[in-house]
Amino acid sequence: MRGMGITRRTFLAAATTAIAATMGVARAQYSEYDETSSAFQHGVASGDPLPTAVIIWTRLTTDEAVATVAWEVSTTPDFRTIVRHGEALAREERDFTVHVDVTGLTPGTVYYYRFRAGEDTSRTGRTKTAPTDPERAVFSVTSCANMESGYFGAYSEIARRADEIDVALHLGDYFYEYASGRYVGKNGITRPHEPTWECTTLQDYRTRYARYRRDAELQDAHAALPWVVTWDDHECANDSWAAGVDLQRRDAAMQAYLEWMPIRATSPSAGGHIYRSLRFGDLAEVSMLDLRTYRSAPARFKSSDPTRQMLGSEQFEWLTRQLTTSDAQWKLIGNSVMMAPLQILGTPLTEYLGHGMGSLPLNPDQWDGYQAERARLLELVSRTPGCVFLTGDIHSEWANELRLNGSGDGDPSGSGDEGAGAIAPEFVCTSVSAPNVDDKLRLPAGSATSRGLASYVRSVNPHVRHVELDAHGYMLVTVTRKDVRAEWFRVADVETKGSPFTSGAVATWDGSVLTV
Repeated sequence: MRGMGITRRTFLAAATTAIAATMGVARAQYSEYDETSSAFQHGVASGDPLPTAVIIWTRLTTDEAVATVAWEVSTTPDFRTIVRHGEALAREERDFTVHVDVTGLTPGTVYYYRFRAGEDTSRTGRTKTAPTDPERAVFSVTSCANMESGYFGAYSEIARRADEIDVALHLGDYFYEYASGRYVGKNGITRPHEPTWECTTLQDYRTRYARYRRDAELQDAHAALPWVVTWDDHECANDSWAAGVDLQRRDAAMQAYLEWMPIRATSPSAGGHIYRSLRFGDLAEVSMLDLRTYRSAPARFKSSDPTRQMLGSEQFEWLTRQLTTSDAQWKLIGNSVMMAPLQILGTPLTEYLGHGMGSLPLNPDQWDGYQAERARLLELVSRTPGCVFLTGDIHSEWANELRLNGSGDGDPSGSGDEGAGAIAPEFVCTSVSAPNVDDKLRLPAGSATSRGLASYVRSVNPHVRHVELDAHGYMLVTVTRKDVRAEWFRVADVETKGSPFTSGAVATWDGSVLTV
């Protein structure tokens, strides 16, 4: 909530004070597709792949209250080998979005799909079912895409590299609900939001999704490969929690999200949930968490209050079952906010100030504000080999060692040398375009200020093995029998369309040692 602690948006000011993404098949369209088509303005998408099923999605632009949409799935991009087809209804009460759960497919297979309505035909989408016996799986990881502060080059890069990637993971803040002009880039508004005011109603959220999904780079990434998504706060409201937003607004945000995402889930407001797990044979299992719907109110400082929850009891029990019963070698946990602690003052000073906490957390909206539940989760992880946390939210790159320090307070920073006592890694992707250090301070990327801040963060937080505060882009996570490898890719200038990407850093976890 605004005014409670230090949020991502005020990260820079607080931290500074403390120390003084050629298109591939994604853009390939078969001959019947017309880019000027008025019926399929928002592209196509797929998601939540299972070995024999996948969700395909589109939205129809129509004046009718109900319209019929035909769909086809083929093993070839020219649709000469159609293996599944049918019809679905685009209804006004669902904002004319169409979700089809296509079943009866073959594991580990690339498929192509399209939609038809009257004389209009959508672009071709490409998707892939989950394999049952892979030796390798590759995931792109993104979060925090703000249209007003930069272009979505990361999505273009993911689409271009679709043949290399199995699934695109999105860890929240798919858009920002703010009014236009409130949260901009280094040089102002890149592209204006619609509506121009802050989203609070169902129509507001739908309009914001529609604006984002008209972006060609985002459309390309959705059309190129299946996505697995979860929400964070900005799909609804900044720093939202279970009772922190008007219920009507929360329900509207949830409804719009489930309408516009290619997701196999039911809204919590309707008795369902979006936390879920997907298998990739016995190599990897991906558990996507919901860290907003069930959480207690944010604290001003980090808190060890045992009643405070981020997951909630039912989701915690579900995750416990997933981790303890899975036979997958690697258990990837899609986690929308930072698990590792971040402190901005060291122990001696905070003890002198009388806080009795040992440190001041940078952002209690993260797991630092939910310390007791974090302790329980990390104790579970310490007994479950192969856990890897994949995180978004903080608009910067991180590779963290998660540790148990034996104090019982749930602080995974511990003490001692790098690598000592690490029970799992946390790989954090930076933002697609949402502002970070250099943007907020209006400094060149890689400035002495940013480098000094990164050095300070590492010195105070020895479990942080890699941090880069100025980059925008995406992360590729490659899972093999040997290890889990994270590689961060950075765009040269997020405010320039088509700006090139380069590899920035690599971190590897072999089950016991994090190498950076």
